[in-house]
Amino acid sequence: MIAKFEEELPLYSLSSSDAARQSELLSYIAKITEGETDTKSKSKTGGDKNGGHFNKITVVGAGDLGIACVLAVAAKGVADKVVLLDLSEGAAKGGTMDLEIFALPNVEISKDFSASADSKVVVLTVNSLGSAQTYLDVIQSNVDLFRGIIPAVSHYSQNSVLLVASHPVEVMTYVSWKLSAFPKSRVIGVGGNLDTERFQYTLANLLQVQALGKDAWIVGEQGEDKVLSWTSCKSHANQTETMVAQNSKEQVANRAMEILKGKGQRSWSVGLSVADLTESILKNKRKVHSVSTLAKGCCNINSEVFLSLPCILGTSGVIEMVKLEEDPSVQEKLQSSAGSIHDLQQQLKLISTETSLCRRRPVSLLSTRTSNLLWIHMVTPTISQFACGCWTPTLSTPQSVLLNPLAQ
Repeated sequence: MIAKFEEELPLYSLSSSDAARQSELLSYIAKITEGETDTKSKSKTGGDKNGGHFNKITVVGAGDLGIACVLAVAAKGVADKVVLLDLSEGAAKGGTMDLEIFALPNVEISKDFSASADSKVVVLTVNSLGSAQTYLDVIQSNVDLFRGIIPAVSHYSQNSVLLVASHPVEVMTYVSWKLSAFPKSRVIGVGGNLDTERFQYTLANLLQVQALGKDAWIVGEQGEDKVLSWTSCKSHANQTETMVAQNSKEQVANRAMEILKGKGQRSWSVGLSVADLTESILKNKRKVHSVSTLAKGCCNINSEVFLSLPCILGTSGVIEMVKLEEDPSVQEKLQSSAGSIHDLQQQLKLISTETSLCRRRPVSLLSTRTSNLLWIHMVTPTISQFACGCWTPTLSTPQSVLLNPLAQ
């Protein structure tokens, strides 16, 4: 699996000893439990344009990848508004300063999650820059970040499609699915879309085999373990013709892979891929893309893992999964990837059933607990009210009040 992470700044940490801030949080929670919230007033910005068909996209993370996604989506012109949620620490701006200076049309930069309200697509590009020493520690740091992000954006855009570009994309798409409680169809990863588009382009335009290009797909994991597969197999008169056709495809595929060898995934190229996926979703193009989707039930995979597979995309995310050509070697590789990803996921600390139940206790009960044992937190209206790896917003409604016991 890919171990490379984009350079993203961590979320701003709020000291638990800040009594004034905690008082403000408790006051906000009290208002929410009484039914008072400014969510509705903030979530309607532009929402009535074109009879409710206002296409709004939010990109979470203002690193190189996040900005590349914003620029690519804006260049495509598929969104009426693009919101860039800048999660950088303190006053650090980085590339967002240039976006503010040159003021791109329909692009808004914000540190407030409520700015993402009613987005049709939410793109996740954030990655941790902690001091983790092992690969597992790095992924766990990302999980901790997502625990403070996914429930918030899911709350403000409850009908959105989550598009994950953070690394490793298969694991982080799974984490996003679990934390958002969205249907599996509305949580996807960028997966093998970029590699597939490059591969199909090489077959059709450089090797002049258009007939093969449209049926070729890069599936499975990103990185060295990606798998080449096909989505259709023409019937042949006998076994000999079938073997000849298969050998021909393999030879052409090997030539294409050799051409693409060493071509990495730069921020701008991933941004273009993200723009391609968002266009298919917003315009309901029902185009087939190789994206990270829940693979359980496919190729005899029985675990809850996300792998890149050819899927038809529309406004509701994945409409249908396209069946791959039956190839024992491809199935074996996909099963191997699923096994390794599942083993990795089992080592991550996600929200337990016990903790989830604890988080739904009433405020009146929670506020009686000793503050140094439990921290009370709500769906945050601003980035600065998140503490990395400590606070976890609600998974469902703003009336839920959350806890994160130190023992977790």
